[in-house]
Amino acid sequence: MTEPYYQDDLVTLYHGDCREITEWLAADVLVTDPPYGMAYRSGGARVNADGVRSVSPSVEVHGDDSTECRDAALAAWGDRPALVFGTWKVARPPGVRERLIWHKRNLPPGMGTATPWSGADEEVYVLGSGFTGERHQNVIATDEARAGCGGLAARIGHPTPKPIDLMEHLVSRTWGIVADPFAGSGSTLVTAKRLGRRAIGVELNEDYCQIIAARLGSWQHSVDRPGSLWEVSS
Repeated sequence: MTEPYYQDDLVTLYHGDCREITEWLAADVLVTDPPYGMAYRSGGARVNADGVRSVSPSVEVHGDDSTECRDAALAAWGDRPALVFGTWKVARPPGVRERLIWHKRNLPPGMGTATPWSGADEEVYVLGSGFTGERHQNVIATDEARAGCGGLAARIGHPTPKPIDLMEHLVSRTWGIVADPFAGSGSTLVTAKRLGRRAIGVELNEDYCQIIAARLGSWQHSVDRPGSLWEVSS
């Protein structure tokens, strides 16, 4: 049995490859942001634990050169319910029943695109069945600032964090134990904990495991609260 990197009454986090660590497969529902297969690269500002702002080097998402990691995890998960982030730029996973749109309203216009428009959305694929909650349009909009030294990515220290209000919308329409085999910045796990739900996560990058553990250990006073940078309680 794999030793957890972090564990509390609700959340267990493992450090490693989700194709080798299988504990997450015991969950009831999958809510994850896997590598999209688009060779994502990101640089920009970040804020460390002491509140010091700096410019980070280019960041790569491991396994993002193809959809192999995503597809392997979904194959292991089978036909059970799942909410999976993705992009129209690559092939969607098989079995998609619905496509949700995450609209990032405060995202500044991008540079270097071939058209006058820049993307301000991501897709969320609905697989399996049994989702609960009130009916809602398939476009989910958020207003958080993402870019720059004060943005969500800089405050958390991860290039692609998902806002908690978005994740609450998704997780609250599921039940049981939540799995996230590509835990990243930990937003799925933090959200599950805020909602009083059990969750199991796996993350390959140990630096991100440290970020997740810090967020989970201090979620009442963390970067997820408006106006905060990195307020880790003792």
